Amino acid sequence: MVRRSDWSSPGGFSSDWPSPDGSSSDRSSPQSSDGRSGGDRGRAGRGGRGSRGSRGERTGSGAEPPSRAGGGAPLPPEEQARAICLRLLTGSPRTRKQLAEALAQRGIPDDAAEAVLSRFEEVGLIDDAAFAGAWVDSRHRGRGLARRALARELRTKGVESAVIDEAVGRLDAEQEERTARELVERKLRVTRGMEREKRLRRLVGMLARKGYSEGLAVRVVRQALEEEGDDPEALDAYLSGDGG
Repeated sequence: MVRRSDWSSPGGFSSDWPSPDGSSSDRSSPQSSDGRSGGDRGRAGRGGRGSRGSRGERTGSGAEPPSRAGGGAPLPPEEQARAICLRLLTGSPRTRKQLAEALAQRGIPDDAAEAVLSRFEEVGLIDDAAFAGAWVDSRHRGRGLARRALARELRTKGVESAVIDEAVGRLDAEQEERTARELVERKLRVTRGMEREKRLRRLVGMLARKGYSEGLAVRVVRQALEEEGDDPEALDAYLSGDGG
């Protein structure tokens, strides 16, 4: 720590301190460090916050990160990258690609970003396989999305194809069809009273938007309407293109 006595030479920093005849005169003399109370020293430190000398002391003490010390040197790129990643991961899980894009947007050099991302993978803070598995479970249960829609979403988040295949593979065809039936059953109540053609389009389109294949969507909708009492022949005629 820099001593006040080192600043007291004529023409130096001593001119910034009160004159010896004032109530705080001890602050300007080399001997004042022995006579001052702890409170005086604390006030002197706060009073000198705006000077270059005290700012250097604060930065050197480690009380504030250099990038926040008001004009101090920024943190090294790897430290910046680490802080950005931790902040983003605190909010929600992210894939490696999502974090890499965030670092690039903030101007982190590629080598620093790569080093931090690789380290985060080593310690398990980044785990694309776990992310993909949790995404499939959550989006299928919550939104009723089929495997095709889930795979599309994971691709946009930068998950590798092999990891996607493994994650969506946990959702088998039987479970997917059960979910499609549940979706149609809930929608039947709000489509009653519609014309058959409009109702079929509405129900099949709903499943298609959620990633279900056309064949599965048509089969599930047809069965649901037939169970509700619709004419099977009329349904077949329309679905085959002969109905009006």
